[in-house]
Amino acid sequence: MFNIHPDIKKSSTLPGEFYRSKTIFEKVKEKIFSTSWHYAMDAKKIQSNISIAPFNLLPDIFNEPLLFTKDKNGEIHCLSNVCTHRGMILIEEGCKSRILSCKYHGRCFRLDGSFKSMPAFDKAENFPCEDDNLPHIPFAQWAGMLFTSLNPSVSFKEMIKPIQERLSFLPLDSMIFDSSKSKNYQINANWALYCDNYLEGLHIPFVHPTLNAALDFENYSTEIYPYCNLQLGIGKDGADNFEIPKGHQDFGKNVYAYYYFLFPNIMLNFYKWGLSLNIVQPTSFNTTTVNFRTYLYPNAKAQQEDFALDQTELEDEWVVERVQKGIQSRLYKRGRFSPSMEKGVHHFHLLIQQFMSC
Repeated sequence: MFNIHPDIKKSSTLPGEFYRSKTIFEKVKEKIFSTSWHYAMDAKKIQSNISIAPFNLLPDIFNEPLLFTKDKNGEIHCLSNVCTHRGMILIEEGCKSRILSCKYHGRCFRLDGSFKSMPAFDKAENFPCEDDNLPHIPFAQWAGMLFTSLNPSVSFKEMIKPIQERLSFLPLDSMIFDSSKSKNYQINANWALYCDNYLEGLHIPFVHPTLNAALDFENYSTEIYPYCNLQLGIGKDGADNFEIPKGHQDFGKNVYAYYYFLFPNIMLNFYKWGLSLNIVQPTSFNTTTVNFRTYLYPNAKAQQEDFALDQTELEDEWVVERVQKGIQSRLYKRGRFSPSMEKGVHHFHLLIQQFMSC
């Protein structure tokens, strides 16, 4: 669709129009975001055997009302949060209950979404039917987090398989959320520009002096998988690198960070101390919110002062917002890829082309 050549040595980038067109953005919402997996909430929000946790999926572009429930058997369900009678929102705040009850006309549902009861419908024919149950939404649970998709084009298990296999030595299921080191950033740029910037290390020596001091830039590498990619950050001697167990494919390497990108908008940055989860959420065709969530391994402390995540983020914002201004130029068409340093960006553009062509 955008003429992204599969051979990076021959390929050009996405055209400038992709980042500045409202029409293309509307197609992106349906072709990419409605068929992809998205972070929903931490699994700890549903702690008891009977619990209900509402949320809105992608509030600024879909604002789809959904909820997670955990029934008396401990089984989790992801359901529509809209009553099947007249469209009333069922639950507005997290609560504990054995049923989902509509406050408009009293229609009730079990925690698995099945219709339970409705007053004044005793004379209705062919009632209840399948359409009276709450729709189920696909979801996945991994590393203490819940993910969901309105219409997934690929299974979540398939997407994260490379990450699970590579990082099996880490206590991912025991990570603890640290709200004190978590925040949102508002960026005046298209969501994909932010992802482009994340997916290459070429800019690090020019934009991130603190990060560059920790990384061995000469050994920076990118690995490509079907729906994710990895930037392997090799640290310099003396940096806060991982302790890799014997037998692991990275044993003997000074791995400073595993920078994973999960298409289309999830960044999983694994450090020795834990995870910095970055969720890139479009708010319009030219504005974006990036949600930074920090998770610590048990008994670990994030050495924020060592690698200055906040500083790095502000440096990235400065660059991306100026690129957003630059691509408005009528003189800019599209660029070329560095075959050695922009493999991740090329992969990202190929996936965008693939999803937009479906």
